[in-house]
Amino acid sequence: MPLLILALLIGIPLVEIALFIEIGEEIGVWPTIGLCIATALAGSLMLRVQGLSTLTRARTAMARDEMPVREMLDGIGLAIAGAMLLTPGFATDTVGLLLFIPAIRRGIGRWLWRSLVKSGRFHVVGTPFPGGPRRGGPIIDGDYRDITETEGGQPGNPDSPWRQLPDANAPDTPSDKTDKQP
Repeated sequence: MPLLILALLIGIPLVEIALFIEIGEEIGVWPTIGLCIATALAGSLMLRVQGLSTLTRARTAMARDEMPVREMLDGIGLAIAGAMLLTPGFATDTVGLLLFIPAIRRGIGRWLWRSLVKSGRFHVVGTPFPGGPRRGGPIIDGDYRDITETEGGQPGNPDSPWRQLPDANAPDTPSDKTDKQP
């Protein structure tokens, strides 16, 4: 895996530089730069529109007490597509535009989901949805009344182990040292 990451970090910029040179020779420098800026702007606009749609679908799924797996994978695909389109270069723009096509994005998401489930290295941890079923034991409802000395009540059980006086052989605490006089 580290070798793959290293190859991508070296290979992608080399491919992008070669494509910039080839396209720049064909259409010129300024149209090439303009095309790069246009794809970045188009990518951010498409990301905003499709991202809001995916968020709405995820909220709807959670309201039905369903895990929004498809929507989460769509969101990951859209984030990767947006990052690819914002990265200057024609190869990354092509991959980003392909990821904006829902059928391609969902196909990759299904493949990714199957490979995660097959490997068994995928664990979901979460809390229940608001208004959904609660986990854990039953909830016991109860009332209480505050009884203090001012209302005639007792301060507590004097025999409680929590109320025992400190041991006389115990080392002095800072508060004990301030009370003692020389």
